[in-house]
Amino acid sequence: MINSPYQIYKQSSVQTAAPEQLIIMLYDGAIRFIKGGIEGIRTRNYEQANVSLQKCQSIINELIAALNFDIALSKELYRIYEYMLHLTIQANVKKDTVPAEEALSYLEGLRDTWREVIKGTTSTIQLQQSAE
Repeated sequence: MINSPYQIYKQSSVQTAAPEQLIIMLYDGAIRFIKGGIEGIRTRNYEQANVSLQKCQSIINELIAALNFDIALSKELYRIYEYMLHLTIQANVKKDTVPAEEALSYLEGLRDTWREVIKGTTSTIQLQQSAE
């Protein structure tokens, strides 16, 4: 049961977001959790690291589930996502920030790329609408 206004707002924003915006939200969540995992490893709070890295892995699995393999790029994204899963597992098992930081750089790069794609698509749609 959702009680707080913040929880209601979060649920509403997810339910009403465009599909491409949901992908950005997933990347943002994965980034937040992997940073929590890195912080947990650095401070030797291994419970925090474990929980955060597992949440990041769950989000990466959601990104994999969202792939449309009819699109050629999806196969490449799948490989990247699988590699990031491998990195987060290594970070969690070895309690090492290096693999997590590498996965973080991939996540940030992919999120930023999606943002640029959305901007470009929005600009193209606006140009087409103004030309009509």
